[in-house]
Amino acid sequence: MPTPPIPSPQAPADPSPPGAAGTGAAADLAAHLADRLADRDVLRAFGAEPIVGLGAGRALLMQLAHPGVARGVAEHSDFADRPLARLFGTLDFLLVVSFGTPEEVARIAAKVRGIHTSVRGEGYSGNDPGLQLWVNATLIDSALYLHERLGRPGRPDAGQAEEYYRQARVVAEVLGCPAEAQPPDLASFRAYMDEMVASLEVDDNARKVAAAVLHPRKLRALAPGLAVFRVVTAALLAAAAYLLKRRDA
Repeated sequence: MPTPPIPSPQAPADPSPPGAAGTGAAADLAAHLADRLADRDVLRAFGAEPIVGLGAGRALLMQLAHPGVARGVAEHSDFADRPLARLFGTLDFLLVVSFGTPEEVARIAAKVRGIHTSVRGEGYSGNDPGLQLWVNATLIDSALYLHERLGRPGRPDAGQAEEYYRQARVVAEVLGCPAEAQPPDLASFRAYMDEMVASLEVDDNARKVAAAVLHPRKLRALAPGLAVFRVVTAALLAAAAYLLKRRDA
């Protein structure tokens, strides 16, 4: 019998985690995360693999299949108007968390947490640990998916995959989701993913955002590359291929 998944937690009454705001916030957060950031060798190894980038579209579509994420992005993100800026912002965050010093991680975390404080509406909050957990889970699952199917033979082995999961949880911690609110090991994570995927519901918000991401109006010069991106994404996540169909304006 598989290990039961951890239920998605609800947003806390006080959504401001350590270091979210105030004088000395970055220093407080750096101290809070220091131990967790000390051990990132496997996280860095995965992050340095170009193959992992192929899973970006897969992870994004999985994120958008959660109605809370899709609605938050649809109502608060400016991706359609600034696609490259938003992409580079996300990449910067992930690179800093993987390779930066505790002080650098704390600074970018405080910035992101501050932005998320204003992201709230009916049925969602940027500081909801359940949504933070899901967003990071799609990144972890996609990285493992790519490594297991397209990586070098024999990698990752069971021990490396387990260690990658353990280390990658820090991304959600940096966003504000505590370690104890996340599945404790890889088996629990797999069970959590199965439960979540079974409960996902793609709505109009998800389709709208997916169209803006996969057919960005302001990046027509990159049309050949984007066509390849859409094909790769469809191949990696066939169940969401219908999101790739461009809707009439």
